[in-house]
Amino acid sequence: MKPQRSPLFPIFLFVLINLFIFSLSRLGLALWQADRVSAVEGWVALFVQGIRIDVVALCYLFGVPALLTVLFHSSELWKKILRAWLTLGSVFILFMEIATPAFIETYDFRPNRLFIEYLIYPKEVFTMLMEGHQSAVIFGLVFTVLATVIYWKISGWAVKDLRPMSWKWRPVVALLVIAVSFLGARSTLQHRGINPAMVAFSSDALVNSLVLNSGYSVLYAAQQFKDEENSSAVYGKMDTDEMLRIIKAVRGRPESDYISDKFPTLTQNIATYQGKPKNIVILLQESLGAQFIGALGGKPLSPNIDKLAKEGWFFENLYATGTRSVRGIEAVTTGFTPTPARAVVKLNNAQSDFFTIADFLAKQGYDTSFIYGGEKHFDNMASFFYGNGFKTIIDQQDYNNPKFTATWGVSDEDLFDKAHETFSKLQDEGKPFFSLVFSSSHHDPFEFPDGKIELYEQPKATRNNTAKYADYAIGHFFELAKKSNYWKDTIFLVIADHDSRVAGAQLMPIKHFHIPALILGEGIEPRRDSRLVSQIDIPTTLLSLAGGQGNYPMIGFDLTKNVDPDRAIMQFDQTQALMKSNGDVVIQMPNKAAQGYYYDKTKATLTEKTVPEEMKKEALAYALLGSYLYKNRLYQLEDKSEKRP
Repeated sequence: MKPQRSPLFPIFLFVLINLFIFSLSRLGLALWQADRVSAVEGWVALFVQGIRIDVVALCYLFGVPALLTVLFHSSELWKKILRAWLTLGSVFILFMEIATPAFIETYDFRPNRLFIEYLIYPKEVFTMLMEGHQSAVIFGLVFTVLATVIYWKISGWAVKDLRPMSWKWRPVVALLVIAVSFLGARSTLQHRGINPAMVAFSSDALVNSLVLNSGYSVLYAAQQFKDEENSSAVYGKMDTDEMLRIIKAVRGRPESDYISDKFPTLTQNIATYQGKPKNIVILLQESLGAQFIGALGGKPLSPNIDKLAKEGWFFENLYATGTRSVRGIEAVTTGFTPTPARAVVKLNNAQSDFFTIADFLAKQGYDTSFIYGGEKHFDNMASFFYGNGFKTIIDQQDYNNPKFTATWGVSDEDLFDKAHETFSKLQDEGKPFFSLVFSSSHHDPFEFPDGKIELYEQPKATRNNTAKYADYAIGHFFELAKKSNYWKDTIFLVIADHDSRVAGAQLMPIKHFHIPALILGEGIEPRRDSRLVSQIDIPTTLLSLAGGQGNYPMIGFDLTKNVDPDRAIMQFDQTQALMKSNGDVVIQMPNKAAQGYYYDKTKATLTEKTVPEEMKKEALAYALLGSYLYKNRLYQLEDKSEKRP
């Protein structure tokens, strides 16, 4: 007679297998990052809290099949379903752990919402992986296929010879399974179930993410998508009137400037420049952080930008709002404050009737365009731009015989040649124009044409070499622009969307939010600006320089005025920081009290510090504002019916 196993044996077996996989992966990752784990004395907490999260994940994954197994274990159909469930669930767990090292190398974090967002663009992402991470991709695919076969065979053996359970015992055991799964999934008796913030214990965001497992991290991020309208609520609560009062007080503008009872941030704005309206061109540079700019103390990779910095208005202390291109686009085209949600470029309520400077200028008679070397559908850019004031989009399919085509599109030289051609034609037509020109060469897998630069290092395909090529392409564009028919009538902005590989052993790697920004054009006096400013201050400043005055909802400062913003707002995954020029920083994490720090810019370190309660309130107001305006569709151009007399 064959031995008979408990009906729950297959579940127990796969729970143990996956606990082993989780622990082995976490151990490997921790040894890889041993210096950072040791720096925060995190070895014990990492594994104790890690097992806790693993149990949570397995209760979610296998709680339902455990219950159904108790009820239907004698059914052959259910055994087949159970085998598939155990196999696919375990393969998912293993695949996510295999994918983790490459993700950490790029983002300094376990797979999170970015992992999900990139799945929408398989062509671009797969090409990038095959070009830059081929061995890791091949290993991952082979190992996943082998694991699928092995798991399928193990599950087949596990579901054989299950001992029948009496129907009178099944309800009792089922209730016990429900109780264990429920408590295991919550992992706490408090009113709020476990979440990543509960197991975060250190000042290093990567180490905190190692506590999680990658499957849990990704599924938790997916669950958060449904809460995007209220994403900032994780930081705390504040009365709407108080939030708006704080935001307005920080800006220092009179109440009479606020012209709408419906749209709380809509203000009347007078441009500093009062002549013939000027064109505006934004050259948004992919991943070109301060670390690549010699004039900002970075590596000697930017001779062209360094030279141009002496000819225009150069910002020495400007910080990005985020770590993704869409967040940079959000900042420089809409002036919108960052939130824990995805950038508004991707959010449903922002696909039309959402303020952009393109829409504002289009209503003032400007031709508006987005010029890109890649495919316009990426990151939902086409939908957002077409719906919010951009008349024309030029993307990869519009380039005839480009000089060089890479994974993410044509080279920056091709991009700037197309931009120059477009601007020359528009200038001949006598119509003012606004254009966002978005580069792509400085992106993993770092492909650019040969013979353009003297390589900074070997091999060729590195961040540093590609940054130097991006700078070369900028120099190429301005050689064309200075000889063009549009030069004297145009304000140019060169600015990064974010830094490359934002990482660091801190909750908020502030050093990697420091980016260059340079305004050039006829009449722009050379100067180096040391004020602490944010990306959201740039669009208001551009409009003022170009003569674009009128009513808009942006809360950024017009830097042509005698103002000192004295703040930078930064979003790093689910963490937001507000920094002041004296080094005081408030960091907010989900479901945790705001914490004060001091940032030493020279050493790029954060040290805990008591900061004024008023600053914590200001940080919370900034954090809540974006979600409030987005949810209630209040970030729009003037509604005339609401205008005050």
